[in-house]
Amino acid sequence: MKEYSFAYGKGTVTVPLDERQVLGVLRGKDVAPLPDLRAALWQSLDCPIDSAPLRELAKPGQKIALVVSDITRFWMRQDLVVPHLLDYLTEVCGVSPDDVTIVVANGTHRGGDERELRTLVTDAVYDRFRVENHDCEADDLVYLGTTAHDTPVWVNHTVAAADLVICLGACVHHIMAGFGGGRKSILPGVSGLQTIRHNHAYSLDNVLLRSNPAIGNGILPGNPLHEDMCEAAAMIPNLFMVNLVMNAQMQLASIFSGHWLHSWEAGCKQVDSYYKVDVPELADVVIASCGGFPKDISLYQGSKAIDNVESGVKPGGTIILFIEAPEGGGPEEYFGWAKNLQDGTIEQRLREAFTVAGYIFFQNCEQAQRSRILLYSTIPDACVAPMGMHAYSDLGALLQAAELDGKSIYVIPNGATVIPHLSKEES
Repeated sequence: MKEYSFAYGKGTVTVPLDERQVLGVLRGKDVAPLPDLRAALWQSLDCPIDSAPLRELAKPGQKIALVVSDITRFWMRQDLVVPHLLDYLTEVCGVSPDDVTIVVANGTHRGGDERELRTLVTDAVYDRFRVENHDCEADDLVYLGTTAHDTPVWVNHTVAAADLVICLGACVHHIMAGFGGGRKSILPGVSGLQTIRHNHAYSLDNVLLRSNPAIGNGILPGNPLHEDMCEAAAMIPNLFMVNLVMNAQMQLASIFSGHWLHSWEAGCKQVDSYYKVDVPELADVVIASCGGFPKDISLYQGSKAIDNVESGVKPGGTIILFIEAPEGGGPEEYFGWAKNLQDGTIEQRLREAFTVAGYIFFQNCEQAQRSRILLYSTIPDACVAPMGMHAYSDLGALLQAAELDGKSIYVIPNGATVIPHLSKEES
């Protein structure tokens, strides 16, 4: 027997496994973090992809909106980047702090209080620059037009009125949009509720009650969410993107700046090279962690690890996920969808009043149909049982239920940054 360690909340959990059953311990590519973040950022701003240098785009007297991600994306540690980006704008470009507004791209999430905003941008930045929360239901949203997917595009007033919009985000695999970051800073980041719901409704198949087969982790061509998001972003004139790429240890490893689409696409290619791990076969069992806090703060957030690792398990196999989930399901409505699941109204409600939390709940139920999902978590089993999952607070009970004897296993210490990829097609 050998002990394997998994991040759990702000601590770790150790699991004894027969190493003869372990096909491999899957980790992302070993890439060193940037040795000088400031130098790397400024270099990317001076030599951007398919764009003039930022020093030529940002000019004194312009109104500039800097769009940053909200607290649910704090793993990207934008607080380490924002000060250097603002120094570039003020010191290199000559922009006045009074002409810069930092807009937090909350999407449909709640806006943070002052303490949270200070965490996102640092105290020094908060005290010097204007910082505001995007509200998807604000009464001053600006209409920009309608996409070819019939999505009416309403965006944040500050963003719409800016002479230059700079978006700071992170490239990462995304189960709905293919990849996160980039154009998602606009839609859903600073868009109106009606815009977000219409776009995200493409997550569902047009006819059957199932996820749209055109969406998925790493899927961009033909993905209607992605294409719609791109159309919305293209409606923002003078849009400049700063894309962060984290290594498998969640350290900043690459920065791609420039054209809002092309620089982001370069970042996505890098993410694929960092996170995809070739495996020779699928396993009976995948044992994974979400990566600890804040990745496992809730099932809503932490189930992204399931999105990633299920590609390494056989159909009908078992996924064991270590997810503390101190905030339970996450959004209050998340577990509320169980009622609609049980009374048969989930399809009607999703199609008439689509919400991201509702879809993630539905998607997690789909995953539980494809694999046996066992959670080691603070979430009560009664909350996830209607979904087809099971939760345990006792590790021994979980391992007994998993019946691991004789089964092949992949160990994935950080499911947030690893995507198993079958290296050869099974016959």
